[in-house]
Amino acid sequence: MIISVDELLALPELSGQSEQLLTDKLSALEELIRSYTNNNFQNRAIRFEGASVFDRVYGNSPYLKVGDTVQITQSQVNDGLYTVVEMTDEYTRLDSEIFAVSKNLVTKVEYPSVIKKGVIDLMKWELNNRDKVGIQQETISRHSVTYFNMDGNNSVMGYPKLLLGFLKPYMKARF
Repeated sequence: MIISVDELLALPELSGQSEQLLTDKLSALEELIRSYTNNNFQNRAIRFEGASVFDRVYGNSPYLKVGDTVQITQSQVNDGLYTVVEMTDEYTRLDSEIFAVSKNLVTKVEYPSVIKKGVIDLMKWELNNRDKVGIQQETISRHSVTYFNMDGNNSVMGYPKLLLGFLKPYMKARF
């Protein structure tokens, strides 16, 4: 994950939210960011190859630690993002079960601090403003409020373009 649920819950604006809700939203945001930027944020200097059984990949890297996000590629069935739960000299245990195959390429995923800050801002917007999307103006008695216009020119992936500016330096060309 880009940022841990515990780090989000420590923020006053997000405290009191369900851990499962935040986990689901963080996973969705991570997929959106990786897809939108066409960037997998892999640190290719930190990788290893190994066979897998249940939730374990046999092998490890001295540069990985518990809580790190890793991406499995070249396995044909286990490709995806996982979190390291346990590390021993023999294996690396992941947060979910994977298929038994003879080859998995495991690479560490690292997100810059700008991405982490941007995700915090997106989460705050998601929890405070998502229910107001579609309402451009609201008047109650003599009090009038105009919300941000979320038409095609002002939004990307369901978020205001203004909040997604932090992704521009990390965009990679699509071929």
